[in-house]
Amino acid sequence: MHPILFEAGRFTIYSYGVLVATGVLLGLWFARRQAPHAGLDPDRVWNLGIYVVLTALVVAKLWLVVIYWHYYMQHPREIFSYDLIQSGGTFFGGVLGAIALTIIYTRIAKIPLLALLDCYSAGLPLGHAIGRLGCFMAGCCYGKPTTLPWGVMFTNPIAPRLVGTPMGVPLHPTQLYEAAAEFCNFLILIWIGKRQTFKGQILGTYLLLYGFERSAIEFVRGDPDRTLMFHGAVSLMQIVAVAFILTGAFLWWRGTHHQLPAMPIISDVGEPKSKDMPKDEPKAKAKTKRRRATPRRA
Repeated sequence: MHPILFEAGRFTIYSYGVLVATGVLLGLWFARRQAPHAGLDPDRVWNLGIYVVLTALVVAKLWLVVIYWHYYMQHPREIFSYDLIQSGGTFFGGVLGAIALTIIYTRIAKIPLLALLDCYSAGLPLGHAIGRLGCFMAGCCYGKPTTLPWGVMFTNPIAPRLVGTPMGVPLHPTQLYEAAAEFCNFLILIWIGKRQTFKGQILGTYLLLYGFERSAIEFVRGDPDRTLMFHGAVSLMQIVAVAFILTGAFLWWRGTHHQLPAMPIISDVGEPKSKDMPKDEPKAKAKTKRRRATPRRA
């Protein structure tokens, strides 16, 4: 569609990078807003989010070098090239780096892991939706050919050069499918967040929603860079999506059957309240006041 936002000499700003960065910042901003309701320090949530993003970017690129080590051994200068810096790296490398840093940070800072992940999960779909718009602008993560009336054709010659997008062929707009689904997930998580009753509920809900969403969209993805398995029957991300669904279901089962401590939920006026407060507590307080006010007999 429009891979390059603008150019200034040899300096190029890509639409994908701008939209992904915007999505990351908005997702972290929303997570920071939710931190007080989860009993967390907003600054720590924001700072850790920045550290996680930077770590994920570095580890994703290092993982890419490891995977294609035979190439980089023959071209060692490419390890420090501008092309590698511009590349997104590998998804799993970034995820592993992010998970490792989060676990280490929460242990050192003694932050409850599930409460922290609930905060990040609430804003993750918002950032992901905006990032998928960046994919649409760049032409990557495209779908299979289709005859449906909403099929899209990419005509910008830069797209096939950058990511191998087919030209002049109606394709499933899988980027828009996922952007729309993620925005709906974001709204659902806001609704769940106002009624949250146990730690890990938002994380579990996100994993369930995204697992079903991604496994379905993968059937109409057409980009060849995905890892296909079992003679092309399923992709690696569909297997990961099943793991997400099982993990999300486990978090819901654990929270509803083992009576985990209730999390503060957001009331209509924006003040946190707890569902653990006994219903008879106001009456008990009133009785105590009456007892104090009754004069004792001499």
